[in-house]
Amino acid sequence: MTATAQSQVIDIPHQQEPPTRTLLVPATNAKALVLLFPGGGGMMRLKDDGSTKNQHTFIRSINLWAQYQIDAVLVDTPYDLGDLKRGDLRGRGDHLERVGEVVRYYKNKTKLPIWIFGHSMGTSTASYFVNQFNEQSQLLSGVVIAGTVRTATISDNVNLPVEAIHHMNDQCPGTPISASENIISGRPKNTIAQLEIIEGGISAGNVCDSFAYHGFNQTEPELIKRAAQFILSQ
Repeated sequence: MTATAQSQVIDIPHQQEPPTRTLLVPATNAKALVLLFPGGGGMMRLKDDGSTKNQHTFIRSINLWAQYQIDAVLVDTPYDLGDLKRGDLRGRGDHLERVGEVVRYYKNKTKLPIWIFGHSMGTSTASYFVNQFNEQSQLLSGVVIAGTVRTATISDNVNLPVEAIHHMNDQCPGTPISASENIISGRPKNTIAQLEIIEGGISAGNVCDSFAYHGFNQTEPELIKRAAQFILSQ
């Protein structure tokens, strides 16, 4: 991926350790900002110029947000966050502190409604973070999850709007369509919750990889459209 001219790499400090690297792709007259947490081990290894060899769904579609007047921010990690097979490290305190620092930074910088959007293992980050129900998580305006992992849950204490998006033909064992369905059907009645099912596209490679149906291969415009419409409707 080659970053657009107006995009900006911003390193957010974290104690005495390596910072949390982010890539901001701004929109004109932005109405909201979405923080994107990709799946897998979460490491994109963003370079100083914003480029990366990673081809995750969020990276392929990063420039699609601006047409909806939504700032998009890719959030990297300086260390591997694991996965369902190797162990999910996204619930560890250090990672969630970093997420909180990113949320606070962009809220202070832009004053926009801040949304968290996780795909696949990124849904673990999103759910762990909002379930803390702390000062940082309450800075958020809403949650979007896509290709949800089966271990993800969102607490009844969380009163944010939640949208779950899943591909009808997602064959990844760790991300059954029921994972998204169960989160939305289980939300308290006084909260806003929406399930979106996407069809079409093509599937290539491992069923859990980003170019499979699981990664919304060739349906990225629909994925971003549905997420953007939900964000802007709140």
